[in-house]
Amino acid sequence: MSAGLPEKQPETEQVKVGLNAIYNWNYDSDVDSVRALYANALDRQWIALRDLDWDSGIDREKFSKTFSVAGIPLHGTQWWKHLDPELKWSVARKTSAFMLSNFLHGEQGALMVAGEMVNAVPHMDAKLYAATQTMDEARHVEAFAAYINLLDEVRPIMPSLKEILDKTIGCEGWMHKAVGMQVVVEGLALYTFRDMRNATEEPLMKEMLTYISRDEARHCAYGVKYLGHVVETLSDKEREDLEDFGFEAARLLISSRSGTSARESMFEVWREAGLDPMDAINAIRKENVISNSDASGQGPAGGPIRGFVIPTLKALGLFSERIEGHFRELFATNMGEEKAMALEFGWELPEDLEGWVLSG
Repeated sequence: MSAGLPEKQPETEQVKVGLNAIYNWNYDSDVDSVRALYANALDRQWIALRDLDWDSGIDREKFSKTFSVAGIPLHGTQWWKHLDPELKWSVARKTSAFMLSNFLHGEQGALMVAGEMVNAVPHMDAKLYAATQTMDEARHVEAFAAYINLLDEVRPIMPSLKEILDKTIGCEGWMHKAVGMQVVVEGLALYTFRDMRNATEEPLMKEMLTYISRDEARHCAYGVKYLGHVVETLSDKEREDLEDFGFEAARLLISSRSGTSARESMFEVWREAGLDPMDAINAIRKENVISNSDASGQGPAGGPIRGFVIPTLKALGLFSERIEGHFRELFATNMGEEKAMALEFGWELPEDLEGWVLSG
């Protein structure tokens, strides 16, 4: 006999969703490139608890050696190198648990949106693909949760990230959901997971991020191939509305990564681990360690917004001169008007996203 549901009530929260479910009685392929992604997704399925080497655990030395946060390579400072090894491990694992927890929460949001897309998209090819992405996102939730539990514990979601997910899940139009999730949230994930995978020397994390990044490359390709097919059919008003939603999602994304609330949440984790945040900040300033975040405009193509989200919007035809002006105003608040006005947006998406993800 089944033991039944646990007595403890789950920690849940509701977001109102309004979407029309669409039947499609034509089972032939309408968008061949999306049907090809569906076939690729079937071929690339993996099982997190079977295919990853969980028995090996986490290599503490290699994990701490390549620890970084928000693009700041703390492990490269002399200050970090001279810290007590146990303190370094405590800071590294708790900070990473905090960061990975927010990726985990983002993956749950992606899981919910992918499930909605099966109902809402009008083309059968897109429905079939969305079903495979739903399975992918479920697997990512499982894998991240398992890895976090080896480190520490799952941390609460940052309010700014929750706002992005709420807006994406709660909006009524499926195209808005696709822009918010497939372009902005998945774009951040793909860009960040690629950097993390290439930087880490911890074997289990590298293996996990290799599998997950391969899936994310396919998810972003779906956004480009399917939305690109649909955007061409929109009126000017519909296209402008979709542009505005993409910009607002990107604005919230920058806030979630560089805002005061995110920084304070991180500092609280450091204090919990036994580290004085001001000691860390002073050491970083003294040794002139620079962040590769979007706010600074440094790093390859300036981070995930300039390096991936904007090129994706351009590829979709959702980066008009009007929207470019909005982005320049947004960057001006972080880097100054002169630098923002001089920014170039000439980067293009790699043709082979999976190859790009697994390079380096």
